[in-house]
Amino acid sequence: MKMKIQKIAFLVVTIISFQSVFSQKDGYWDKTRATTEEITVSARDRIIIKTQDFPEGTTEVVYRITLLDKNQQMAGSLVSVLKAIPDPTGISQGSAGAVFILSKISGDDKCKYAVFSSAELATKYKENGKTDDACWVQDTPVSKDAKRLSADKSACMQSNSGNLWFGFESKNWIMNQKIILEVVPWVDNKLSRGWTLENRKAIINQCKTSNLAQKMTNSDDFCVCILDKIQSKYTFKEFQKLLAVERSKAFKDFGNSCFGESSLSKSVYDDLRKQAAVLAKQGKQGEAIRKLTTIINDGKATALDYNAIGNSYLLTKQYGKAFKFLKEGEKLDNTELLIQMNLAHAYLLNDNYSSAKAIYKEFQSQNVTDSLSWTQKIKQDFTAFKKVGIVSNDFERVLKLID
Repeated sequence: MKMKIQKIAFLVVTIISFQSVFSQKDGYWDKTRATTEEITVSARDRIIIKTQDFPEGTTEVVYRITLLDKNQQMAGSLVSVLKAIPDPTGISQGSAGAVFILSKISGDDKCKYAVFSSAELATKYKENGKTDDACWVQDTPVSKDAKRLSADKSACMQSNSGNLWFGFESKNWIMNQKIILEVVPWVDNKLSRGWTLENRKAIINQCKTSNLAQKMTNSDDFCVCILDKIQSKYTFKEFQKLLAVERSKAFKDFGNSCFGESSLSKSVYDDLRKQAAVLAKQGKQGEAIRKLTTIINDGKATALDYNAIGNSYLLTKQYGKAFKFLKEGEKLDNTELLIQMNLAHAYLLNDNYSSAKAIYKEFQSQNVTDSLSWTQKIKQDFTAFKKVGIVSNDFERVLKLID
């Protein structure tokens, strides 16, 4: 009983392992572009066979070579065998995978073969028999063989131009040989749409030059989001065929979507606020104004943003603009005393003492923050004005008024 339980447990683990091995990659075996050739090689001769054109997105191939005796027939095609292997990595999991795709029969004859990545190299091999330029060589004569060639491990796939060339050399000195060559490509679903590494990099680089991306300290997530949306909607060729204005609109639409879908929006504007605050503190009011203008133009401004830009306009003696933005801030929050104080300053510096006086007096008994009184804030602001050369005789009148 114990032995039966152990066997069942082992079988379950094996099935689970088998499924995990064969469910890793997102793609398919392209049986319509598979190569199946029955070749007759004359005694002591060499022959070249070109595969069918591999579809776009081919990352690896599996091939099988079987030598048959006269009148022998294949028991089953390689395509039918690969239906049971939904992931090519399963073929490389130890010797079991390789044995699985080997043909069940073969003849007594043997041959050598080599694989080439271009017609030119294959032609040279046919002429001189040298395999120096081959991307794979089977130099020991075999009656059957099966291999997986992948882009990450084989030079055959790394430099291939959409085809491979198989060169066979007969080792039969008397009789002709019958060889069955089968080659089945594995197509990566994403790459089949033309989105190679270089093409994806091009989209990312283009995204990073956009206005939205340049507002961000780190635009990687934003640009990857745009890339994903473009890849989902278009093949690379379809995207390339769009007019320039259509591509520009696609970038803009997807950019707005990505910007709104994530936390990017909040982090970008928070970052702009921090930059503006640092610039203002350094006395770079013009640069601070540009940062804050971006927030306002995008419709993301708070009352404090309007107060900050109003303050920068006051310090650069642009009193009309200061008044305009402070009034907009007041509409958002008329209880914000920092805005009320800057409005009083704007009236004062624009020679409207009576309007300024009314505000200064109205909030005299309150604090602008939890630890800063209205009077203290007025004194700090007048000192800041004097540092940048803004002087008014009314400063003293205000200080006497509130004291």
